[in-house]
Amino acid sequence: MHELPFIAVEGPIGVGKTSLAKRISDHFHYELLKEIVEENPFLGKFYEDIDEWSFQLEMFFLTNRYKQLNDIRRDYLSQQKPVVADYHIAKNMIFAQRTLAAAEYEKYSKIFSILTEDVALPNMVIYLDASLETLLKRIEMRARAAEQHIQPDYLEQLTADYRNFMDQFEEENPHIPVLRLSGDKLDFVQNEQDWQYICEEISFHLNKGVTSS
Repeated sequence: MHELPFIAVEGPIGVGKTSLAKRISDHFHYELLKEIVEENPFLGKFYEDIDEWSFQLEMFFLTNRYKQLNDIRRDYLSQQKPVVADYHIAKNMIFAQRTLAAAEYEKYSKIFSILTEDVALPNMVIYLDASLETLLKRIEMRARAAEQHIQPDYLEQLTADYRNFMDQFEEENPHIPVLRLSGDKLDFVQNEQDWQYICEEISFHLNKGVTSS
């Protein structure tokens, strides 16, 4: 990994992506890139009626993430700032495949390909996974109004989609280090030993990326 570290933290809704990205940013002194979530005006409507609002929701997310990554690309390259983000833009396709009708997905896929062909992309991924029980508990605890309509079946399907995606991602991108962490077993907020373990694993995977490039 000759370029500066650009880490993406990924995983299903409620797994703790933003919390982990913040801790990494503070500890390693990386620029923090947070996705826009609650500002999406279609989010609450989407969870109430997925079929009706999925295309609008996904287009809002895509265009905002595109803008963020273009800004990061400019700063990352010109100012030499390491970055940690609480998302990978590939997540757009995970959600789109789950929620969009065939005709809308085809249109969306073409737009996605055009917009992402030259954006900055992470060179390391941290994948947080957790059981449905853990995800539902954390969603309830953080009490975002829009998320209170999330159905367990939808979240369970989405978690399975993420696992399939990460398996495929690792197979297709052997040059990009992927660190898999269990949100059921690790508590990086309350348990300092768990946090130290994660820091050591991040450093190891970054070094592995350097030596394998």
